[in-house]
Amino acid sequence: MAKKKKNNFSSNLKNKYLNEVITAMVERFKYQNIMEVPSLSHISVNMGIGDAKDNPKKLESAIQELTLITGQKPLTTFSKKDISNFKIRKGFPVGCKVTLRGNRMYDFMERLISIALPRTRDFRGLSFKSFDGRGNYSFGVKEQIIFTEIDYDKIDSIRGMDITFSTSANSNDESYWLLKLMGLPLREKLVNKEEIEVADG
Repeated sequence: MAKKKKNNFSSNLKNKYLNEVITAMVERFKYQNIMEVPSLSHISVNMGIGDAKDNPKKLESAIQELTLITGQKPLTTFSKKDISNFKIRKGFPVGCKVTLRGNRMYDFMERLISIALPRTRDFRGLSFKSFDGRGNYSFGVKEQIIFTEIDYDKIDSIRGMDITFSTSANSNDESYWLLKLMGLPLREKLVNKEEIEVADG
């Protein structure tokens, strides 16, 4: 019986993390062991569809689009409680989500950094304030058409999505520099006046 060949493919971004980012993080944070260096654990992509309960075709369309964008079939998300203002009951479908790990995670991040985000209208970098203190960074994308996998002529409506990067970092600063060194276009952090005065002597 023939043995299955192992897939030794490794993405460019993963190689960059192993060969460049780890070294840079050790120099910046003075880790005693490279095992202390935080890493990217997974990326979650969530797309909400407000009228999914009334229009199943929109939900189906969103699932197809998210599959094209991430390369992985998403799960349908359901409302966890009744929301009277939106006429939504517990258990109604409200969107879809994907959790990416391994090579798919790195491939998605690479396409996001090099192709999708630069196609965003009036893009000036991502905010450095969206860290949650537990190693996670979240931001929103207003239009799914920034991804080249989406054919503008075939979509039924413009949809946004929320993207969350989950890392093993213990602080916002570690998470910030990990993602920035990996290439995520985060805006430069503001430097405190006290730090400037100390630097100037």
